[in-house]
Amino acid sequence: MPFALTGLVLGAIWGGLTAYRRKGKLVDILQYAAGFGILFALIGLTLSVTIFRIAS
Repeated sequence: MPFALTGLVLGAIWGGLTAYRRKGKLVDILQYAAGFGILFALIGLTLSVTIFRIAS
């Protein structure tokens, strides 16, 4: 689970910064942050499940 939470936070930060650099409005920044956060959380969750399956 720590990979999913880390992915969520890092993805949200990265998405927000990406939209900010592209001169997006507040709603654009929030949408990018949410989208990247969800994507990175799913990647982190998949990574966590894979690691725990291999370890057990």
